[in-house]
Amino acid sequence: MLHFLLRAVFAAFGLAIASRLVPGVTYDAPMTLFLAALLLGVVNALLRPLLVILTLPITVLTFGLFLLVINAAMILLVSKILPGFQVAGFIPGLLVAIITGLTSWAGTMLLGDLKRLNGRAS
Repeated sequence: MLHFLLRAVFAAFGLAIASRLVPGVTYDAPMTLFLAALLLGVVNALLRPLLVILTLPITVLTFGLFLLVINAAMILLVSKILPGFQVAGFIPGLLVAIITGLTSWAGTMLLGDLKRLNGRAS
């Protein structure tokens, strides 16, 4: 559970960066970003695997780039569900998906490094 929450913090950080860099991405309060990140994690856990399987042929044809479209769709879905977090359209959603993906990747790498360090210390 702690790992999920830490990943949500990194996703919220990515959403905050995206709101600064991407026009059309806004939020009401910092807590809204954390809630958006938590909801994004839940949506990604429940809905994304089904979409990945259903779109596997196009994903293979695009060498995996269609996964960015799926990620953008998940972010747009979160913006429709959560009041206070708005994404103005598909292109901003795609850019948010890229930024959030990069920050989540960096956070996962950092968490992995911390886990390795903790393993050596004990």
